[in-house]
Amino acid sequence: MSNEVLEAQQELIADFELFEDWMDRYQYIIDLGRRLPDFPEELRIEENRIRGCQSQVWFVAEQTDGRLQFRAISDAAIVSGLIAMLLRLYSDRSPQDILDSPPDFVAALQLESHLSPTRSNGLASMLAAIRRFAAEALEAA
Repeated sequence: MSNEVLEAQQELIADFELFEDWMDRYQYIIDLGRRLPDFPEELRIEENRIRGCQSQVWFVAEQTDGRLQFRAISDAAIVSGLIAMLLRLYSDRSPQDILDSPPDFVAALQLESHLSPTRSNGLASMLAAIRRFAAEALEAA
């Protein structure tokens, strides 16, 4: 059985290989963030905020037909781009696929060595939230 999350990670890694240097990669991440769908103002509440991010990040999950849909936004350009990457990888996936997929893309893209420590922490916090939503969805099933 295929794992959609792992396949999406491979596609994302391949996309990054098109860029020769990190300035182009940063620009690509920022461009991804600019294309995030609108995030409703009424969801920008304290209980939807992700802790551990220096910038403001709001993150919500819903489950439909056994798949999780994530919506999120940040007030920072790079973080919005990281969110766009996470949504591409994890939104509209089954909770089991999410939990069965280690975030190998972080190491493969060398994100931790190219992001500031606070952005790396924020990315880790967002990944932890996604996994928590998936675990809760499986538990409730």
